[in-house]
Amino acid sequence: MSEMREPRVLIIDDESAILDTLRILLKKRGFAPTTAQGGKVGLEALKASPPDIVLTDIRMPGVSGTDILEAARKLDPEMPVVLMTAQATLQSAMQAVNEGAFYYIQKPFSNDELVAILQRAAEQRSLKTENRELKREIRQRDRSRFIEPIGSSKGFLDVLNLARQVAPTESTVLILGESGTGKEVIARFIHELSQRSDGPFFSINCAALPESLLESELFGHVKGSFTGADRNKEGLFMAARGGTFFLDEIAETQPSTQVKLLRVLQEREALPVGGTEPVPVDVRIIAATNKDLDHEIRRGNFRSDLYYRLNVISLHLPPLRERPEDIPILAEAFLRRLAEQRGEPVKRLSADVLDAANVYPWPGNVRELENALEHAIVLSPRDEIELPALPERVRAPKPEQFVSDRPMTNPTLDAIERAYIMWVLQSEGGNKSRAAEVLGIDPSTLYRKLARYETENT
Repeated sequence: MSEMREPRVLIIDDESAILDTLRILLKKRGFAPTTAQGGKVGLEALKASPPDIVLTDIRMPGVSGTDILEAARKLDPEMPVVLMTAQATLQSAMQAVNEGAFYYIQKPFSNDELVAILQRAAEQRSLKTENRELKREIRQRDRSRFIEPIGSSKGFLDVLNLARQVAPTESTVLILGESGTGKEVIARFIHELSQRSDGPFFSINCAALPESLLESELFGHVKGSFTGADRNKEGLFMAARGGTFFLDEIAETQPSTQVKLLRVLQEREALPVGGTEPVPVDVRIIAATNKDLDHEIRRGNFRSDLYYRLNVISLHLPPLRERPEDIPILAEAFLRRLAEQRGEPVKRLSADVLDAANVYPWPGNVRELENALEHAIVLSPRDEIELPALPERVRAPKPEQFVSDRPMTNPTLDAIERAYIMWVLQSEGGNKSRAAEVLGIDPSTLYRKLARYETENT
């Protein structure tokens, strides 16, 4: 093993002569053996000081070798257990292996045969330990790269507090918000505070892959299920077992994929592409979208039953223009991170830059802010970032023309309503909450109308 020269072997048998013989043999062959006479004493020794390998007789009065195997599996599922018996049958051997035994050896056996089996058990134990340590190191590196959610505005803190409340549960979470608002950051935040934090965090953008490839990636496929499927492939849902799966842009999935996602949520199982037998799924699902799912359901693009399964807990991330007090805090954090990545001193923002950042509506939200600051750092030779270093769209934004100077003849009532809504939104600097107050409508109504306008323009 990586940190152990002599694998520790616990030998359990009800005959003292056998214990002495095996102890002397294994000590000469490079093991560190301890002995326990009888199943009851062996069980106590196993729990008091768990070994690397257990070598136990199967037929003992009181506590049997099968009991020892069961206890070892509960204590450490990766602990190899080798069973010995003088009365072996093929059926009993198969049963022992199926129950988790590493090997089943029949007495009398040769010394070399036993040593070879224990050496293989030690090698397997060592490999599994090294693999576990490697996974732990990878998780630690991932966590060191994890970006903590940043902000002090009330709307953002409300979302963060709700995320903290839901994190320890197994509830499915739906995160709503415009592109670039940090939906994946919140999803990772929930994962890190959950009972699954030691498991993997998988993320996939449902809009980034063709539908056929997306299904194969999510659910896996069996050999021969389609052209190019030359082997069985495990899906990401199965690979993420014990962890969290983040489905970004879930509104972009097609009905066939939505049916399969519904099965995962309802039955906790997935059917590989081309397969006939479902595979158990042990993941927590967090989904996200920048679309109005109510509107997508009415248009027939999204299944209502899937929506209700996803929308157990919903978090609505406010856009950056509705949380201007967070801009200086975010900017400072981004400047520190970018300076660390470039191996340079941390630059500061001039007052003019901060003023411009507060005025600009940031349609790309937090992601656009980070990109703009990286652009500014590259173009800033001094320690202080000046206004000319910002992208032109940020330092000199052009007001969007919502209402035409040449109005149409006899506009429809819908066109007049749309023009007025867009004019109020522009007057309020793009702040949807304040615009909804001026218009005298619920913010959700405004979001639905804007989503419909966006759809009609595409």
